[in-house]
Amino acid sequence: MRTGLPLLAIGLIFGTGIGFTIAAANGITLDGHDHSDPTHHGDHGTTMPGMAGHDHSTRLVLDKAADNPTLDAMLHADPDGSWNLQIRTENFTFSPQNVSGDHVPGEGHVHVYVNAEKIGRYYGSWVHLGAVQAGDVVKITLNANDHRPLAIADAPISASVTIPD
Repeated sequence: MRTGLPLLAIGLIFGTGIGFTIAAANGITLDGHDHSDPTHHGDHGTTMPGMAGHDHSTRLVLDKAADNPTLDAMLHADPDGSWNLQIRTENFTFSPQNVSGDHVPGEGHVHVYVNAEKIGRYYGSWVHLGAVQAGDVVKITLNANDHRPLAIADAPISASVTIPD
């Protein structure tokens, strides 16, 4: 009977370690928030004190102004046969330190989609596109700190590029 408890502890430790290893090998994250699942997009402002709403469906419409953010994108071939996406903005600052906070004009991040499927949220001007093929469409959207897509006069601030042959 004296070996039962130590064996249980060893089993839990190894089992947990193996579980985490399998999860990590399959790209599963432990942050508890899946952006591909629309049921996870409630008003986080009420469930997480001090954080703004996290709504990807409602645009943040900006008035037309000379200092509105702009977005452009270019593809650059990578020597390994993949592609690098260069994201160019004006009047916009990537602000990872303010993510999920209140909207600050001219700050935020981008969402990148390949063939309408979101591949991630980014806080810089370069993204390596690994598994893309000729003809795939890459779309980039500017998003506020509170995750709402930015728009000017109801036209989204976005750019698209197509992976060349």
